[in-house]
Amino acid sequence: MAGERNDPYRKFRFRVEVEGIEQAGFSEVSGFDASLDVVEYREGTDVITPRKLPGLAKYGNITLKWGATESLDLFEWVQECIVEGSVERKTVTIIAIDEGGEDVATWQVIEAWPTKYTAPDFNASASEVAIELLELAHEGMLRTQ
Repeated sequence: MAGERNDPYRKFRFRVEVEGIEQAGFSEVSGFDASLDVVEYREGTDVITPRKLPGLAKYGNITLKWGATESLDLFEWVQECIVEGSVERKTVTIIAIDEGGEDVATWQVIEAWPTKYTAPDFNASASEVAIELLELAHEGMLRTQ
């Protein structure tokens, strides 16, 4: 008898929660990755191949994109951090949702803060949605579900 089918999650069903900020849906979340630097080390008595040691853990910046609306909650956070220089770090949670609307996978981004904001561009002959972009630096991520 075959085992239970376990299909992968769809990448277009998700939501993003930013600690203390209510924001409408996001159209894209990208860039959350982790890597570990490799430090090569060799002593004079070692063979010709250097030893490889773990170095610093690094996390890529996360990019959030959303359609511009009347909500200013995220922009106010950007304003405080970038313009006023008062960096407030927040936890950002990215949640994958299954076809039934249930949360199925969760990633928490720790100590995130805005490092770049891009306002939408406008073009009178275009028919696309006006998109705002926010890039977040952070100090780690966890898969919690």
